[in-house]
Amino acid sequence: MVAVREPVPRRRVDWGRVGLHVGCLAALLVMLYPLAWLIATSFKPADEVISSLRLLPSRLAMSNYTTALEGVGGVSVLRLIGNSLIISTGAVLGNVISCSLAAYAFARLRFTLRGPLFALMLATIMLPQHAVLIPQYIVFNQLGMVNTFWPLVLPKFLATDAFFVFLTVQFMRGIPKELDEAATLDGCGPFRTFFRIILPLSRPALITTAIFTFIWTWNDFFLQLIYLFEPEKFTITLALRSFVDTSSQSAYGPMFAMSVIALLPIVLFFMAFQRFLVQGMASSGVKG
Repeated sequence: MVAVREPVPRRRVDWGRVGLHVGCLAALLVMLYPLAWLIATSFKPADEVISSLRLLPSRLAMSNYTTALEGVGGVSVLRLIGNSLIISTGAVLGNVISCSLAAYAFARLRFTLRGPLFALMLATIMLPQHAVLIPQYIVFNQLGMVNTFWPLVLPKFLATDAFFVFLTVQFMRGIPKELDEAATLDGCGPFRTFFRIILPLSRPALITTAIFTFIWTWNDFFLQLIYLFEPEKFTITLALRSFVDTSSQSAYGPMFAMSVIALLPIVLFFMAFQRFLVQGMASSGVKG
């Protein structure tokens, strides 16, 4: 007998999924276009930066990067990046240490007025930064810290970023309390329980805090403009503004070139810890 093959059923095209993928690709192109424009413009000659609407330059102007690497006001770009790294790294350490300690107190310990204090802490999220800017400036000026990095780093060690405290609290509430009870039976106090058990388990939330703190501090312009005066203490963010102040429109090419250079540390930092970012954000919203 000759075996008869049954016809293979044709797969139906899921046009809904196809449309979803096309829409996602279109949205991706829209979001990536500003980045592509920035990179392409950093290679454009000075006369094409504003006048030409084409994405690709007619010729590569490598002099933009040469001028950008020279820095601003006699300060090299490496010094500017170093200043930004010092401030951003200090802010990351301050937020990770102080916010984790504050979150541990609100999430795991029992003390008087814990609920009202937690609500007051959350209320500070809605407080505009400009409302406390003048009092903070007066305090730092009296302490002789103006025109130093301290006003940009020291507040981070006082758990002033309530958003990160709340984020870490939500994560720590998802850790089983039986671990605390077992540690107490083994003779661990609150601090030993925190450092030996809670802190290692809270790594995703802490890395999320570190990533957002690094990016926000690196991109900050307003506070750095208020507290830093001398070019030797400028960050790369302030240096970008200096191109427009000193040379007007003729320095747009080097300014975009320095913008590309300023993006590299953020991109590398994000790529190194992005998987922890997704895990931390997802885990922090499990329990309230």
